[in-house]
Amino acid sequence: MTEAVSLLVAVPAAVVGAAGFGMASAAQQRATHEVPVSSTLSPRLVVDLIRHPWWLLGLVMTVLALSMQLVALAFGPLTVVQPLLVTGVVFAGVFSALLHRRAPDRWVVVGGLFTAAGLAAFLLQARPVAAPEGERLDVTASPAFLVTIVVLVIACLVYAGVTSRPTRILALALGTGILFGITAALMKAVTTAVRGGLGELFTTPALYAACVIGPMGFLLSQNTFQQGRLVSPSVAVITTADPIIGVFAGIAWLGESLDTSGPLLAGQAVAGVVVLGGIASVTLRSTILLRRGDAPEDAATWEHHDAEPESSPSSRSQRCPG
Repeated sequence: MTEAVSLLVAVPAAVVGAAGFGMASAAQQRATHEVPVSSTLSPRLVVDLIRHPWWLLGLVMTVLALSMQLVALAFGPLTVVQPLLVTGVVFAGVFSALLHRRAPDRWVVVGGLFTAAGLAAFLLQARPVAAPEGERLDVTASPAFLVTIVVLVIACLVYAGVTSRPTRILALALGTGILFGITAALMKAVTTAVRGGLGELFTTPALYAACVIGPMGFLLSQNTFQQGRLVSPSVAVITTADPIIGVFAGIAWLGESLDTSGPLLAGQAVAGVVVLGGIASVTLRSTILLRRGDAPEDAATWEHHDAEPESSPSSRSQRCPG
């Protein structure tokens, strides 16, 4: 199969996967606000959520999105698939509005269009190249990158555990995005191993690492959604960190590459700024809507914070409407 045909499969699959993750994020964020608050990475949160219909919908969409991401990774390099997941923040904002029977805010849509345009420009200039045939994931190829991500995840968890400031949500989201990016690299390694048959699949460490790191990232994402007031800011951080880590993992561990010649590198930087600007506009607009009382989650969240102390988790599930 030629590279062009492979991308014709990988790109649409990645975008559909991003839409699925956006829908899942919106549904799960709504559900997590209707159960008692749980500590970070506590399985108790999943126990409380598993009976919630919105969360179950989000779980189904997550599985479908992961399936599409696997298809995309099977046909395209990680450095192409992961950046496309940034569009998930736009889908999350739109689906969140629709779930609450509101029209999507036009500025959120404009921010999404800038994000998409920046992504297109980045990919056209980066010209991602897949790893050589038969290349396998090798985390020892770049120990510095491995140490960096481990330190970052630990730092995010520690910071979120010792502070009650709003920035703890950003730390949780950043940790989630890092774990998602590493999971994507592991999934790419799994799709490569599948080509060698089931025997090779079950002997690759990437499969078992993904079975540990993936659920950790998913559980941390639920903590992030529960403790944040709006879905867009959290998803913005997650969907920014995820592809950045994924791209670096693809280059460092999988042998993929980008065109980093002078003029193209400058163009990539400009495109990256456009993407970040689009994400920032979605996030800032969501914050403005929250302050004005226009955001769908606003009434329930502020009612809870004004009427109940922070240490009363059980009241949250009783007061937040469906």
